[in-house]
Amino acid sequence: MNKLGISLQKSFTKKLTKWGKVGKNGSLWGIGYKPYSLVNKMTGVKMNEPTYYNSRFRHGVDEKRRVQIPAKWRPQKAGVELTVILWPREGVGYCIRVLPPAQMARLMQSIDDMANSDPKKVVLKRIIGSDSAQVSVDKVGRICVPEEMAQKAGIQQEAVLVGLLDRFEVWNPERYEKVQAADVAMAPDAFKMME
Repeated sequence: MNKLGISLQKSFTKKLTKWGKVGKNGSLWGIGYKPYSLVNKMTGVKMNEPTYYNSRFRHGVDEKRRVQIPAKWRPQKAGVELTVILWPREGVGYCIRVLPPAQMARLMQSIDDMANSDPKKVVLKRIIGSDSAQVSVDKVGRICVPEEMAQKAGIQQEAVLVGLLDRFEVWNPERYEKVQAADVAMAPDAFKMME
């Protein structure tokens, strides 16, 4: 190893103690010694916390069908797309269910796990596939609800965003009042399952 190589290696070792050596790294290092690239071991770096969708928010909807997403509900990384699905609720009509990528993957897996002989599998794939879309959160924290979905879900000037812990829903305020009344009636039995 020549003097330049020794000097560079010592300099990198002293200044970047959090980085480790990783094999040879191409012709740019061809100074006559065993070249190494440095890679971050990511020690001490805070990992992303899971997002919990809790609480309820009432927001206005603008003329372009954009709805403000609470800051704590927004994806931690830029460019993450959420899946919006037109979701039927018996006796009330549709709402828009919003799934982060991990939940969409779980939904797909649960459908794929169904027996191919089950006719409901194809029905679910067809309906969810045709009544869903990918949306991004814009710079100010809004999603744009597709026009046809907004119409079917009754989303016009206001929307209620309801946390479901691992996902959330966007409701027409009047429809949500009906759902909330039904949920309150069913809550005692539901909470017994938690004991």
